[in-house]
Amino acid sequence: MTWFEESGALAPPSVERLNAQDGSFVLRSTVKLGRQARCVGKWLERWARATPNAPFLSQRYADGRPGWQTVTYGIARERVGRLAQGLLDRDLRPGAAIAVLSENRIDHALLGLAAQQIGRPLCSITPAYSRLANDWTRLHTILEKLQPALIFADDGAAFAAALGSLPGAGVHATLVVSTGVDAVPGALTLESLAADSETAAVAAAYEAITANTPAKVLLTSGSTGAPKLVVNTHGMLTANQRQILQLWPFLHRIKPRLLDWLPWSHTFGANHNFNLVLAHGGRLCIDDGRPAPGLIERTLVNLREVRPNLYFNVPRGFDMLLPALEADEELARDVLRSLRLLFYAGAALTPSTWDRWHALVERSAAGTPFFTSAWGSTETSPMVASVHWRIDQPGCIGLPAPGTEIKFVPLPDDAARGRYELRVRGPQVFTHYLNDAAATAQAFDEQGYYRIGDAARLIDPKQPQAGIAFDGRVAEDFKLGSGTWVRVGSLRLRALDALVALAQDVVVCGHGRDEIGLLVFLSPAGRALQAKARRDALEQALKLLAAQEQGDAQTPRRALALDEALSLAAGEITDKSYVNQQAVLTRRAGDVARLYAQDPECVRV
Repeated sequence: MTWFEESGALAPPSVERLNAQDGSFVLRSTVKLGRQARCVGKWLERWARATPNAPFLSQRYADGRPGWQTVTYGIARERVGRLAQGLLDRDLRPGAAIAVLSENRIDHALLGLAAQQIGRPLCSITPAYSRLANDWTRLHTILEKLQPALIFADDGAAFAAALGSLPGAGVHATLVVSTGVDAVPGALTLESLAADSETAAVAAAYEAITANTPAKVLLTSGSTGAPKLVVNTHGMLTANQRQILQLWPFLHRIKPRLLDWLPWSHTFGANHNFNLVLAHGGRLCIDDGRPAPGLIERTLVNLREVRPNLYFNVPRGFDMLLPALEADEELARDVLRSLRLLFYAGAALTPSTWDRWHALVERSAAGTPFFTSAWGSTETSPMVASVHWRIDQPGCIGLPAPGTEIKFVPLPDDAARGRYELRVRGPQVFTHYLNDAAATAQAFDEQGYYRIGDAARLIDPKQPQAGIAFDGRVAEDFKLGSGTWVRVGSLRLRALDALVALAQDVVVCGHGRDEIGLLVFLSPAGRALQAKARRDALEQALKLLAAQEQGDAQTPRRALALDEALSLAAGEITDKSYVNQQAVLTRRAGDVARLYAQDPECVRV
């Protein structure tokens, strides 16, 4: 028996189905949601009193020194109090957000907690919109709509050009930096903001916070359109952590120890992982690596040093870690032996990656980790459904969390496959987009369910407790010229499994055309192949997919390999490494044309 199969480690699946006359039905948890914290600050207050000397946040030293710079819960609470006082003393515009442009850093975290401590919403914006791009159009659009009272960047020199462009875009806010203040005229240092001691005014602002007070404004990933500004309340965030605890009761006795790169500009890294650590008095070590060539090596070094007990990543991250761990038995043992849980989300995991990780764990780990997943979105805090029992293959996204309802609405063209559009309702679901009444109205159906945009099916229609299987994004699906629907999500997953190590990712093409094609973004191993070997591998993968006999609407007949990686700065990939299908097709229209022309580099079967 593994640790997670012991009594009380995980909540048993418990769900009921309510059928409607129109063919839709609702799955809801039979477990009542327990009492939740009033606000995010309650967690920091608790652990600063109970375990003031326990490590809370750690990061690599910025000057390259070995080891980790760490703040304890006691130090963090004292620093948050000073920063909160500084925010109050600045007499900032009432209700306006605090915006952060930086990577995950301790200063970023503490300023965000200070804002939340006094009822100010935090908006973390991916640095790709300011530091990594030469065009700040998207940054300006976001900030014009947000109109923050204060903007923070950790490194003034690195963000100077983007910050200097803001007045011309109609954005006027107090600027604060940790370093490089000379590069940003008129900016304050974070140290000066924290210069004065906390007064009773901070406590008064803290006590005024309710469950409906905005805690964050998060941007949607933009994978199916322009980013929207999602208002996350304190009640949404604390409800979600209570839901996680009820499904993972082991958190009562195991404090999370995380190594995590997932960006705080996204709900997975910010709301799920950061808040999980804070809610349970754990430790978060900020990973300076990520799933990218030249950076994944940093993650491997950090994993060996930190030895987390819970590990969260996107499928791309798990894919990129595998080769090094499979090649080095000692490294794999060092990394895996402390792990209790491996968790993927943000995209679907291929069966081959699932099988390789399980084989690796069996060879290297003394106690088998719980390999699991969950499902949700920026609008849902993020967790809506969770897999809190053993599963034998990827694809299951779990069952509704306590207090949550998932409505299954039939998709007419998929009636035979039992494929449904999903909609959700619960205490962790948002109520509105900031300053966007039209998008808000479109987001909800007549019963108040949020239209999340994903499709799914029941793993076993006769036994709902077996779980829900993810079946792609409805907005990504398209029709061939024949009028037949192409289900992009499931096809992309099968294609990646067939291409194995050759592809970093694929984008499915063929809207209005006679055949499905694939743009194949090569992995480092794929780019290292000679031209003939590459063509042979692509041809073999296409034949393998054709042999699966899924029909023309699920069988690609042509593929084009691309050496150029997907671009974060151009919006082709989100900051959590998920492909923005539409952005790729728009930016690479020329490659799509080549795919359907008589280009000698295009492989066809």
